[in-house]
This record gives sequence, structure tokens and C-alpha cells, in this order.
Amino acid sequence: MQGRAFGPAQLEEIRHLLAEQPTASRYRLSRQLALRWQWRSATGQLKDMAARTLLLKLHQRGWIRLPPCRIASPTRSGRQRSAGRPFLADTRALQTSLAHLGPLRIEELSRAAEAPHRVQQLEAALEQYHYLGYRSRVGENLQYWVSDARGRPLACVVFGAAAWQCAVRDQWIGWNHTQRAGRLGGIANNTRFLIFPWVQVKLLASHILGRITRRIGVDWQAKYQHPIHLLETFVDSERFTGTCYQAANWLRLGQTRGRGRQGPSVALRSTSIKDLYVRELHSHARHVLCRP
Repeated sequence: MQGRAFGPAQLEEIRHLLAEQPTASRYRLSRQLALRWQWRSATGQLKDMAARTLLLKLHQRGWIRLPPCRIASPTRSGRQRSAGRPFLADTRALQTSLAHLGPLRIEELSRAAEAPHRVQQLEAALEQYHYLGYRSRVGENLQYWVSDARGRPLACVVFGAAAWQCAVRDQWIGWNHTQRAGRLGGIANNTRFLIFPWVQVKLLASHILGRITRRIGVDWQAKYQHPIHLLETFVDSERFTGTCYQAANWLRLGQTRGRGRQGPSVALRSTSIKDLYVRELHSHARHVLCRP
């Protein structure tokens, strides 16, 4: 899991931790496990949410018994999807040219003046209109809200952590396991991209991708104090053709094997086959990612 071997010895260690602290909360247990294993990101951040995910999976499979959940997760991680608050916006059909929209307003929500309200809107819109929904914001991420010159919402875009492993991407970069473990934080994954369904504007999607590509490096550095060098995204080829990524000069590397983001080692398909697209943020991106 995320490069960490897991077997009977690790399961027994977790069971021992639970027996040692029978009154501890799930939050405390997750942090204690991450500390014991020194499970940290490349920037030194404790990966307690990765530990929480592991504990929840073991609990769901009946291999351990976690204490009852005391409070709902603020990120909605692990919750069932629900209707939640509806997304309220002007849903009248918008069919026009890109030029007629005027200069687009693209807000990165962690620093936007209306951030709390916008984040609620973004989550509600994705939950309501994106086929994957939107359950959590775990780990490093950026959220963009896109509107026209008059403030009418057009789209939202989310970037988060890269997939732990992907054979076609890893071969293209040319890094080994150690390099990937140390440099994975230099990749951001476009996890959600939603043009609102009533918006029909030719070239809008590729224009938004181009605008964000030119600024995301600065935005990421400002929020997390480390650079990113490469963007990636996985496009479900049964639903989409990836045209907007191609038009925005993203490179299609090939297809996944259907193993999911965590890349299990077993040769079992657990999700749909997806096309992988990448976009280098500078000409020497692969060289930097392959440094020790």
C-alpha cells in the first residue's frame, strides 16, 4: 500500500496497537500507526490519513475491530455518498463563443476571498453533476472555480496527489522505485474536471486547462512550499475521448491496467481501463523527477 509492504506481521502489529489502546479514537490510532511506521510524505508530513484508510479497509474486511466512529470526518472520507446541499446556480443553457464570455475568472480556492462558500459550491456541484461524485479532499490538493466575466459559474477543476504507481507513466519518466517514492510529490493529478452540463462553449475545456497549467506551479508552491513538475490525469475511455487534453497539449502515454490508484501488485482488474495523459510544466521535468 503506497509502497509499503503489508502482510501478517504488519496486521499483527496493528492488532497489538488496538489492544494496547482500547479507548483510543480512530483519529489517535491512525496517527499512532503512522508514527510507529514513520509513514510520511516526501515533505515530512505525517500520512495519518493513509493509515486511516488502511485501518478502515481492514475493519471492513473483518480483520480488525475499530472503536466506534465518534465524529464525522470533516473531509467526508469514508462516508456514503449523499444528496447533501444542492448546487444552486443559473442553469439556463449557455451556448456562445469563448470570446463572448469575456476574460475568464479562475480562482484557486485556498486563497480566494470567498473560499468557504466557493468550496461548498464546488463540492455540491461535483457531487451532483460529476459521475464520480466528490467524497473527500485528503492530502495536498488545489481547487479551481471558473466563471465568466460577469461571475456566472462555468466549471470547476481539482488537482490532488498522484497515483502511487502506474506502469506506463513510470516507464515514461524512467525512475526506479526509490526515486518514485522520494519524488512522487512532484506530480499533481487532475482528479476532477467538470464543465457544468448547461454550458456549451466550444474550446472552453482546453482553454481552462491551458490557463491552469500556466499558473498551477506557482499556486502549488505558494500553498505547500514545494514545486511540482508534472501533471497527470486518467480518462475513462468508455465515457470520454480526452479531446480537451489533447487540444491543451497533454500527451497520451497509453492505458492503465485497471488496478486502481494504489496499484495493487496482483494482476486483478479492479476498475475500468483508463487513458493516461500527462503535461510537463517545464522542459526538464523528467530529469528532475529522476534525481535521487
